[in-house]
Amino acid sequence: MLTIDNYLENHYIHRSNWLRATVLGANDGIISISSIAIGIAAASSTREPIVLATVAGLVAGALSMAAGEYVSVSSQTDTEKADIEREAEELKAMPEEELKILATIYERRGLHKETALQVAKELTAHDALAAHVRDELGINEISQANPIQAAIASGAAFSIGGILPLLVTLFAPLSKMEYILYAFSIVFLIILGVISAKTGGSGIFKAILRITVWGTLAMGLTALVGHLFGVSV
Repeated sequence: MLTIDNYLENHYIHRSNWLRATVLGANDGIISISSIAIGIAAASSTREPIVLATVAGLVAGALSMAAGEYVSVSSQTDTEKADIEREAEELKAMPEEELKILATIYERRGLHKETALQVAKELTAHDALAAHVRDELGINEISQANPIQAAIASGAAFSIGGILPLLVTLFAPLSKMEYILYAFSIVFLIILGVISAKTGGSGIFKAILRITVWGTLAMGLTALVGHLFGVSV
């Protein structure tokens, strides 16, 4: 049975935080590790350097993605907390001014002046800080991200994405390694685009086009670097 609570929670935007970290991690894992493998394969005559570089890139990339996501989201969270604390102090120091600010916000959103003031008074009576945090600062449960959750999602997604091209380097014929890596990576990116589009409720073709174009450019430029070096490893 569909309840009001379930209906309100059944929106794609509620998945935005973890979906962003997951798609970013998986996409970066596929492209980064494939690019490394293609670049080394372009300048190598043996499999060992390709596999070694791929494994090293996978480990370093996963840790880097997790750490970077944690630091980034933590910084955002710290800023939000500082703003919330400041807003709480302002509510204590000048409640009337804050009430006017809240009423002005609602009025600019389309309410009549009297209605906006009444709404502001009722929300202030219910939970003044929550009203200001949501409507003045623009912070809500959807926009707030969990640093640990984001770091785990990003690092794990990078690992999953990076393992796919690693498997290709282990089993693909060495003579055609670059082309096989590229072909499989495009397939992996297309699958990721479809999954992200389905999960996020966006257009599949647009997601696939966006993810494959940039992936192709990254892998192509890396392979070019490998060829330009012309070193036999």
